[in-house]
Amino acid sequence: MPAKSLIVLGSTGSIGRQALEVIEDPTSQVDAEVIGLASAGSNIDLFIEQALRYPEARLAVFSPEAAEQISTQLNRPVLVGIEGVSELARTGGDTVLNGIAGAVGLAPTLAALDIGSKVALANKESLVAGGELVKAAAKPGQLIPVDSEHSAIFQLLQGEAVANVSKLILTASGGPFRGRAFEELHDVTPEQALAHPTWSMGPVVSINSATLVNKGLEVIEAHLLFDISYDQIEVVIHPQSYIHSLVEFEDGSTTAQLSPPNMKVPIAYSLTTPDRGYRISAPVDWSKSHTWQFLPIDTLSYPGLELAFESGRRGGVIPAIFNATNESAVAAFLSGKLPFTSITKVIERVLNDAKNAPSQSIDTILDVAKVQEWAHLKSQILISERLA
Repeated sequence: MPAKSLIVLGSTGSIGRQALEVIEDPTSQVDAEVIGLASAGSNIDLFIEQALRYPEARLAVFSPEAAEQISTQLNRPVLVGIEGVSELARTGGDTVLNGIAGAVGLAPTLAALDIGSKVALANKESLVAGGELVKAAAKPGQLIPVDSEHSAIFQLLQGEAVANVSKLILTASGGPFRGRAFEELHDVTPEQALAHPTWSMGPVVSINSATLVNKGLEVIEAHLLFDISYDQIEVVIHPQSYIHSLVEFEDGSTTAQLSPPNMKVPIAYSLTTPDRGYRISAPVDWSKSHTWQFLPIDTLSYPGLELAFESGRRGGVIPAIFNATNESAVAAFLSGKLPFTSITKVIERVLNDAKNAPSQSIDTILDVAKVQEWAHLKSQILISERLA
């Protein structure tokens, strides 16, 4: 059987790098022909190195300056900007792995779905911001989740009727500040917040994990992917990060998917489902004793999670506003312009003013863009005031 063609969006990010490692590892037996690579353009040297490994791949870069430099050094054409990345997504690969960070990944997701490619989706923000657009564009089986939690649920629901599900339970490690009171975190540094105890991730996802906003985005994503109401979605702290999600059924039984905390496992599954005829990670050693904890969420320490549930229930433009505001607040924290505890305060303030957003429904991708621009601007005003 010929190798499946694959386009990797966000190839220099954490998901993209690990996807290429899986493909290039001869022991994994994950057979894919990489026909396209896209990057933000912030890591030019790595992207050039990747492009040299795949000389036939089409290239796209968000940054015009980086695209010009890369094109000159490689003497190869490079598509530019969101239009260029979306054009690459329309190339016609069997699968488009979207590992782009942020809602900027929405347009490429829609482009890939439009031409019938399968989309291995790690870019949760595009689903949160443009959920109804993505759901309308995706045919059954076309959207494959990559996040470990949603990959777990996707696997657990194979052969099951969603009508028989009473609850989806997503696990969260609790991040680097688990057990600490919210008021103790005002002066934490980006370096401290980036030190995730179990997962190796990019900076934005790491900060989102520290605030638990990432889990909130995953709650909205689970609602959209699996058509489960928010009242049937629960989050618990599981510090060991071995059990990625659980599904509780009406008959009282609960199933769980577990594997070591290694993103290469769900990445590989998204590229090969339903096949598992390969070894990505050493399995759990059941001959040894294990202690796995499950703890309730302290909502006072993680207000971002409650804001996400509220945003999802309100629907319409609110999830897009939630996501865009968080993007601005996290960027401000990472650059030293905002205290850690003010990330969720900015989100709450902007959500409270959502009635003044330029659109109140998401009917087109332009609505998403307008709402996000408004949310980014409102956030910047609050950040400039050094909201405490």
